[in-house]
Amino acid sequence: MGLTQTLHTMTPGAAARWDAFVADHPRGTLYHSSRWVKFAAEAFGFGAAWIMQETDDGELTGVLPLVCQRSRLFGDRWVSLPYLNYGGPLAADTDADRPLMEAAVALARRTRVKMLEIRDTALRLDYAVRTDKTALVLQLPATVDELLDRLGAKLRSQIRRADRERPEVFEGGAELIADFYPVFAETMRDLGTPVYPRRFFELMFDRVGADCRIVIVRLAGEPAAAAVLAHGRDTVEIPWAGSLRRFRPAAVNMRLYWECLRHAVESRGLRFDFGRSTIGSGTYRFKQQWGADPVPLYWYYPLAPAGPMAQARQGRLITSARAVWRRLPVPLATRLAASFSGGLPW
Repeated sequence: MGLTQTLHTMTPGAAARWDAFVADHPRGTLYHSSRWVKFAAEAFGFGAAWIMQETDDGELTGVLPLVCQRSRLFGDRWVSLPYLNYGGPLAADTDADRPLMEAAVALARRTRVKMLEIRDTALRLDYAVRTDKTALVLQLPATVDELLDRLGAKLRSQIRRADRERPEVFEGGAELIADFYPVFAETMRDLGTPVYPRRFFELMFDRVGADCRIVIVRLAGEPAAAAVLAHGRDTVEIPWAGSLRRFRPAAVNMRLYWECLRHAVESRGLRFDFGRSTIGSGTYRFKQQWGADPVPLYWYYPLAPAGPMAQARQGRLITSARAVWRRLPVPLATRLAASFSGGLPW
């Protein structure tokens, strides 16, 4: 049994082996695939590391992707994976994952980064861990009518509230970024969160566009709510979404999520992943009302205690900065964020 590390580049042959292993692994996700790892690194010009565990005769038995996220504000870190909800080592079981984690620790120490962050869904007892985030996942029925019946009268009424405004719904690919991005940028400003630059999404559709769709809800001809959907295996995830506050009385956010759920069912998805939320937060309750079940997320910091201590410091800094960011004009906030949002710890 041996470990190999490939920094920054991966040959087509190695990528094919990697992707075949991920596709067969029960905990493999869309984001473990080589194309998504490459995108996560390329989006802001960061380096990637591909840790592979092999038997003596060359059989691949484990993988762990990492991206070196660089930030002047928070320091450099290796993450599996930044910008996305899932990552972490894949091997036969969590005990077999240990050499992969140890190799990541060795890489972090050798490159002298401040933090190593592993975003995982498997419980491990050996590392400092953050557990305040959870994914919310809805098991989907076979038909849209079944889903609508399951939601109940109150939710159905909220979904239909936008009908009075004669909403238009559009689904597509990169051609809808022009509609999606202004809605998303304003939503992020309202939340006090620096937004990724538009080129992030343009590159995403260029590199992994076959996995992605955009859903737009327009009211009075104007984009009012928008989402990016990612298709992986039998799951449709909504990693990025937003709606404009001035359209909230029409429950446009409810309509957006309904349209995304309908898309997932019609795409024959078995699950809809609402993405991660802080447990007990408003967004957590919003997602839970659709019938979604929590799926624990474990973010590990093998360089503890540096990881938890840095997280606490970052949390205080981010809380203070959000109040200021919300007061910025959207164009200014968007322009400023382009220079540093790629290094932020989310």
